[in-house]
Amino acid sequence: MTDFALARRNMVEGQLRPNRVTNTALLAALGELPRERFLPDSVRSVAYADEDVPLGGGRYLMEPMVLARLIQTLQPQPEDRGLVVGAARGYGAALLARLVKAVTALESDPVLAAAGEQTTKDLGLADVQWITGKLEQGVPGSAPYDVILIEGAVRQVPQALFDQLAEGGRLAVTLSGAPGAMGVAQIFVKDGGVTSGRPLFEAGTPLLPGFASPPRFTF
Repeated sequence: MTDFALARRNMVEGQLRPNRVTNTALLAALGELPRERFLPDSVRSVAYADEDVPLGGGRYLMEPMVLARLIQTLQPQPEDRGLVVGAARGYGAALLARLVKAVTALESDPVLAAAGEQTTKDLGLADVQWITGKLEQGVPGSAPYDVILIEGAVRQVPQALFDQLAEGGRLAVTLSGAPGAMGVAQIFVKDGGVTSGRPLFEAGTPLLPGFASPPRFTF
């Protein structure tokens, strides 16, 4: 039987600290939150592996190091309001909820959303509001958000999500590369009503379904 508490400690000490995850509050959340509870029973044994874990239907729980660094880059504050796009079974939303005032978890798959809502409820995370809807549209009714996490790779960030950022707000995402190439984690910041981004590190995060590809020019 897997010793999940030991696996959790090994994840923090072996995967996260050596890879520039230094935020004390985030490390505490990662060390306490039972990642295995956000997975189907069939894959709980690999909950703490340093890889993306399949959830079925082409969806994945993001690799711990990539997810942790994206959240850390958001610089979440206790008074912030957050949005997690592609929340799946809720692990990223649960982590963020430990660091900010309130989180809206958006998921397009009703089965994943139901599982995530039940798990966050069971863990006493009352400040996570679950919404089922189209990922690329965000949740404008609860905007603006101080931090937005896209929990999966996309080819480009829809303008609708940038529009839902508060002034000074931050959005973290992995932008996918060309076929066979690594993607790049990026942070976007809204300043003076203009959102600009910068690259952070390479990441092989799987694509998140539901986002349109950028338009191509034809001649």
